[in-house]
Amino acid sequence: MRQGMAEKRSAIVQGARKVFGRDGYTRTSIDAIAEQAVVSTRTIYNHFPGGKVQLFRAVVVEGSEPAVEAQLDAIDRRLHRVTAAGLEQDLVEFVAAWIAASHRFADHFAVIRQLRAESAHVPREFLTAWRRSGPQRASDVLAGRFAALAADGLLATDDPARAARHLLLLTVNEINEVSFDGALTLSQEAERAIVESGVRAFLRGYAPR
Repeated sequence: MRQGMAEKRSAIVQGARKVFGRDGYTRTSIDAIAEQAVVSTRTIYNHFPGGKVQLFRAVVVEGSEPAVEAQLDAIDRRLHRVTAAGLEQDLVEFVAAWIAASHRFADHFAVIRQLRAESAHVPREFLTAWRRSGPQRASDVLAGRFAALAADGLLATDDPARAARHLLLLTVNEINEVSFDGALTLSQEAERAIVESGVRAFLRGYAPR
């Protein structure tokens, strides 16, 4: 793909990400995307002959890749060498890095919130493609790391994948709930307090007796 065409396609995808994240899949029009991307509707169809359906899939799948890489980096950097003495702090720092990735790719996660809200109105294949390219990759790696922590005697669980989900539910999901999925901005101090409280609650359930 020539540079000019690649740049035009990138502008379309970025513009579509903004509009889908703001208006959702059902209410978004190609005209609105063209206006946001500062291109003609004909240009959009030249790059995405399938129109809104094809473009939404590109936005969801392509946007997942860098976001997941940031989450995998958080796992690798924060849960690489964990000791019993440092377990609580390492988990806190891991969750903080995971949340930082969400902030860094806020436009992508805005689209994902819309995808979840409109899951009954988007093609089922989109949900499968997103899960395969996005959260499932990160979840599998995180579950593997929790399995290693359990094998080292640092966590008490026979279901590492569920334990990982519980940690994120007690921290990331609570932040999303309190902030109305990012509509309200929480201070770093408020986010940190939620993370620390969630990690303590997690360890009360999963720390070895």
